[in-house]
Amino acid sequence: MLILGIESSCDETAAAVVEDGRIIHSNIVSTQIEEHKKFGGVVPEIASRRHCENIYGVVEAALSEANCTLADIDAIGVTYAPGLIGALLVGTSFAKGLAMASGKPLVPVHHIAGHIAANYIAHHDLKPPYLCLIASGGHSMIAEIKDYTKFSIIGRTRDDAAGEAFDKAARVLGFPYPGGVHIDKAAKEGNPDAYKLPYPKVTGSEYDFSFSGLKTAVINTVHNSEQKGIPINKNDMAASFQHTISEILVSKTMAAAREYGYKTIAVAGGVSANSGVRELTERRCRDNGFKLYLPPLNLCGDNAAMIAAQAYFDYLDGKRADESLNAVATLPLDNI
Repeated sequence: MLILGIESSCDETAAAVVEDGRIIHSNIVSTQIEEHKKFGGVVPEIASRRHCENIYGVVEAALSEANCTLADIDAIGVTYAPGLIGALLVGTSFAKGLAMASGKPLVPVHHIAGHIAANYIAHHDLKPPYLCLIASGGHSMIAEIKDYTKFSIIGRTRDDAAGEAFDKAARVLGFPYPGGVHIDKAAKEGNPDAYKLPYPKVTGSEYDFSFSGLKTAVINTVHNSEQKGIPINKNDMAASFQHTISEILVSKTMAAAREYGYKTIAVAGGVSANSGVRELTERRCRDNGFKLYLPPLNLCGDNAAMIAAQAYFDYLDGKRADESLNAVATLPLDNI
């Protein structure tokens, strides 16, 4: 079964053709990073305009690379939530028009479910149930993947997401947007024990995350040092920050796996590309005897192959949408 996936939740206009939720025939991504870099982050209005300009060509390229036409497609999957509302509206509107014109079924896909599904493309043996750590620019959570379309959240962020914290810490250190990749590179040259940073906890919620205080600690340390004329070692701060955030993410995931009885762990989302998070997860899973699944780097960030993969499983589960489908800026994964 061939699914055409469309993704436009933030600043990547993407389209892909995926077979049976596992095999990529094409995966086209048009990125806006260079344009948003000069503003230090994504400008929603610009992102929406670029999606409008790029979406037709991206979908056309995805079909061409897959050596197929719309007639060969069995269903169209589109990200409808969560994300930047203007950006989402471009993708959902285009997908609705395409579905109505072609008579193809339209499948609404939750963006975070798509990130989880990226692992199905990379690891054909991965099947629910398992535990998944999802960490990205806008989301951080630990979820039970009970089935391909059934999720239960064990822990979630109460404020900043992990990726957001990476970007904000990077900015104060003088790194360009997107900051996560620059933190990762600098951390390889630094001492993770150079700066003592806090490990924020959420009282009464063992598996919830809070990264706002950690981010603020980095900002305050840098500003205080500047005021005193003491130079900050950027590599050391990057290493200390990355080590701390990795420890928080991974230690909570390992504890949740033990408590809930999971032996299979997956990681998903943009932050799953971070070398510190990947290495620490691999080590802790090995120490605990857990089986670990990590997405390849090219499927960690936003892309449409993951949306097409999840759309396949949603289709099998009977999920459909019509012309009344609307974009939703905020929607919990366990409320779909």
